[in-house]
Amino acid sequence: MKISNSGLRFFLLLALPALPASAQEWTRFRGPNGAGIVDVRGIPVKWTTNDFVWRVPLPGTGHSQPVIWGDRIFLTTARDNGRERLLVCLDKRDGRQVWTKSYELPMPRLTNRNTSYANGSAVVDAERVIATFVSTEHFWVRAFAHDGGLLWERDLGTFTSQHGHGASPMIYERTVIVTNDQDATSSVVALDLATGKTVWEANRRASDNGTAYSTPCVHTRPDGTDELLLTSKSHGISSLDPRTGRSNWEAPVYKLRMAASPVVAGGVVIGSCGQAGGAGNQLTAVRLGGRGDVGATHVAYVIRKATPYVTTPLYRDGILYWVSDGGVATALEAETGRELWSERLRAEFFGSPVMIDRRIYVPTVKGEMVVLATGEKFEELARNPIGEGSHTTPCVDGGRLYVRTFNHLVCIAPKS
Repeated sequence: MKISNSGLRFFLLLALPALPASAQEWTRFRGPNGAGIVDVRGIPVKWTTNDFVWRVPLPGTGHSQPVIWGDRIFLTTARDNGRERLLVCLDKRDGRQVWTKSYELPMPRLTNRNTSYANGSAVVDAERVIATFVSTEHFWVRAFAHDGGLLWERDLGTFTSQHGHGASPMIYERTVIVTNDQDATSSVVALDLATGKTVWEANRRASDNGTAYSTPCVHTRPDGTDELLLTSKSHGISSLDPRTGRSNWEAPVYKLRMAASPVVAGGVVIGSCGQAGGAGNQLTAVRLGGRGDVGATHVAYVIRKATPYVTTPLYRDGILYWVSDGGVATALEAETGRELWSERLRAEFFGSPVMIDRRIYVPTVKGEMVVLATGEKFEELARNPIGEGSHTTPCVDGGRLYVRTFNHLVCIAPKS
């Protein structure tokens, strides 16, 4: 019996495992609160290209991470040297394109070959998906319904940067928080989720090469109140009240650009700065708490050996893990900075590692997924193919691993 293409697709969808409606692990950059950690079991440690559930070409290129709600994947891309910016919605079950939103947004050619015109990820909740579309003349924030209908849009003004835009929005309560640390007039803005109207705006200092590509996270303090943690060259590691934008404290300890996002690691928050080539890269741990300028009082330790510039660390059970851009994997005691192990992986990395079921997954720029064990002893568990190179952080949702490569999106599922 001959089966048509549409019939084959139908049978393939029936054969795929059910996707739990409650599985919403990856709604923002680096997953829950930007920590990059999920405890989903069953993601394979080893695989071949024959084990891909699906691999689909993407319309355009970019380094942003997919975000997911229900059976829909949302990601940003760009075409024609950044003149066209897109938000793409895919069906999680088979990678089929559901809808695409496209905007003409010219921007000068980027001078760094390792960046793209679609670095920032979208953010999604039950009602909407929100993405930024940034050029030198416009900083658009747009909210769409899951079916692609435009709900609202805001233009936050011009944007000045050497390497384009890269920070991702995040949702806090009934607001979407957008960071706009750039080389010119800078701010952090909270917009109402339903209307896009400004709830608060915090002015930020601008500096040469001060554009920050990091995405904030939220820390709940011992008294039960929340603080928004950010990293930038101009303010170092800083804390704002996420409901008002009021400044709590800052530790202005950096002299270079910020790409990696902040990570809460027990009683400290971690940030790192750097530049291409690694000269002057620095990772700093700042003790949480304090008021005002805490740069002279709350720095726990500073590390300058094989530290990350673009990639963001992971923290679990007292141990901080990172894989530097140049390929050195390191683990240390987060509270003290004492090194537990440090090993060269013989690869280059721009996608940040994630931790799945206490194992670390990180893609190389040449097209492998390196899998490492966690704990006080270094162990490389596997190197798996992902089809082509990647500058993107992997994500997990519904028990599946999704990897964005330079031109494709790949889905890897537990083996039956």
